Amino acid sequence: MSDPQEFHFLLLPEFSVMGFASAVEPLRVANRFKPDAYRWRILSLDGGPVVASNGMSLNVDAALPEARDVKTLLVVAGFNPLQHFQQPLGDTLRQLDRQGATLGAIDTGAFVLAQARLLQGQPVTLHWEAQSAFKELFPALKVTQELFEWGERRISCAGGTAAMDMMLALIGKRHGHALAATVSEQFLHGPVRSPSEHQRTELVARFGVHDKKLVQAIQTMQTHLEEVLPLEELAARMGVTRRQMERLFATHLRVSPAAFYLGLRLDRARQLLVQSDLGIMEVALACGFSSASHFARAYRSHFGQRPKDVRSAPR
Repeated sequence: MSDPQEFHFLLLPEFSVMGFASAVEPLRVANRFKPDAYRWRILSLDGGPVVASNGMSLNVDAALPEARDVKTLLVVAGFNPLQHFQQPLGDTLRQLDRQGATLGAIDTGAFVLAQARLLQGQPVTLHWEAQSAFKELFPALKVTQELFEWGERRISCAGGTAAMDMMLALIGKRHGHALAATVSEQFLHGPVRSPSEHQRTELVARFGVHDKKLVQAIQTMQTHLEEVLPLEELAARMGVTRRQMERLFATHLRVSPAAFYLGLRLDRARQLLVQSDLGIMEVALACGFSSASHFARAYRSHFGQRPKDVRSAPR
């Protein structure tokens, strides 16, 4: 019988209960069918209970500096991950790396590993809503759309139920697909998703569009939120005239291309305001606005509140 595989979970304040539970519960169920296959310990920064983003408080086994024989450590975060980053945390994570530990992140835990300079040269994924802020803060890092990334000594996961898919893949790799499928069935989870499946609903389903030209236009808009394309250039990339493009948007989405494009930029701005500490002007520039006043007017017209109101509200 092989030795149990052990995980350490570091819970940061405001962590995601869904992400954590989706990661640890497959290990618990796997032990029902293959006893003592997995063990885990729960850590916090100081050894005290940790309050999750939903207000629940969870007791832990030890403080991070007290952990011994760490083979795999997963940082579990949620809102405001870098507010809880201090230099001693970065020092401890780098020390574990030097000792040969595998380091990973669930959801926005990737911010912590990146801040500790432990993701250079590594593909990383995290929840789609936090990706814009992550890319602004760490532009040199390669962010993917995968549900999870499992490298030799680095792990990252989009959070939520993707953490379950990640653990099921691990179980399958170590103990065979049959055990992974059995564990999945216990959660009524269905087939184990591959990491390459999309985090977000495809454009066809999300916006209810099927026209290939229109899908192409939306995809192009999404990749040019900072450097906004003129509508004439957007139409040229679609291979249609501007008037034809406007008819497509009016017919299928009942909105003009300009209004739709603006909505995408403002949605990204909202993500950056909530998920990052970038200044309002920095957010404006990252979303294609040349002035803070123009950005504030557009944001208030779209969402009914000012950008600074978002920053002052609890996250």
